[in-house]
Amino acid sequence: MKKEIKTKKEAWLHAVRLRTLPLALASIFAGSFLAAWQESFRWEILVLASLTTIFLQILSNLSNDYGDTVHGADSAERQGPVRAVQSGLISLPEMKRAMYLFGALSLVSGLLLLFVAVQDWKLFALFLGLGLAAIWAAITYTSGSNPYGYAGLGDISVFVFFGLLGVLGTFFLHTLSFEPMTVIIAISLGCFSTAVLNINNIRDIESDEKAGKRSIPVRIGRQKAIQYNWALIMSGNFWLIAFTTTTREWYTLLAFLAYFLMLKVGVGVQKAKNSAETDPYLKKMAMSTLLWVILFGIGLLV
Repeated sequence: MKKEIKTKKEAWLHAVRLRTLPLALASIFAGSFLAAWQESFRWEILVLASLTTIFLQILSNLSNDYGDTVHGADSAERQGPVRAVQSGLISLPEMKRAMYLFGALSLVSGLLLLFVAVQDWKLFALFLGLGLAAIWAAITYTSGSNPYGYAGLGDISVFVFFGLLGVLGTFFLHTLSFEPMTVIIAISLGCFSTAVLNINNIRDIESDEKAGKRSIPVRIGRQKAIQYNWALIMSGNFWLIAFTTTTREWYTLLAFLAYFLMLKVGVGVQKAKNSAETDPYLKKMAMSTLLWVILFGIGLLV
């Protein structure tokens, strides 16, 4: 059963989607743990990178609420949680203004991060371009005349921004260097983050199909999407083994404690019979990913 939204404050909290923020921070923490492993950790980078990522995630959430309403994915027939604009308590113009606000906050925070992290103007320009690309990706996932999320490209975007760029970019801003082993952990985070999106899309498969949103589950069907979910969970943890055996940092296997929680998520998604039963596993997979990163970091720095 959908939870009724009664006040504007509740509507904005639903729009922000606080439960997605732990996943957004996971790649930043992973890159920062790896920087500490290389003895190049900087607190100011962690704080500003986390702030920028939170703003970007909220921007993405607001844009998703706006875009899915405009394109019809958030209709009265949708079985997932009620969206803010869908509830009628927040208008489309109000949501658009909030998107502008968090887009601006993301840009300002990102610029501060770059001013602190890099002095070379070429590196500054490169990361500014990546930051603008992240803002563009957050907005156009479901918004605009040709949202890429409706073409089934969301998984690629999440893998790149929450995995590769999130981890490798954060590590580089700390260290101003590249370490090949960090790519392995970036791939793990990309897999886990994509699994969260995939669970979201499994939950919304019926309403997305009616709205013409060709997510991966819509394209391949629920059963194959569940198999895809298992592949993402297993792959992310496989790369942990690759990192551990290559670096001989055996205590990083502590992260496998979170793997068992991910297994429960996989089983839960597989057994879920409807959207309401699937929905809780979004938060559980996001929290399991953050726990995985924290345990990995503790093992890495012991």
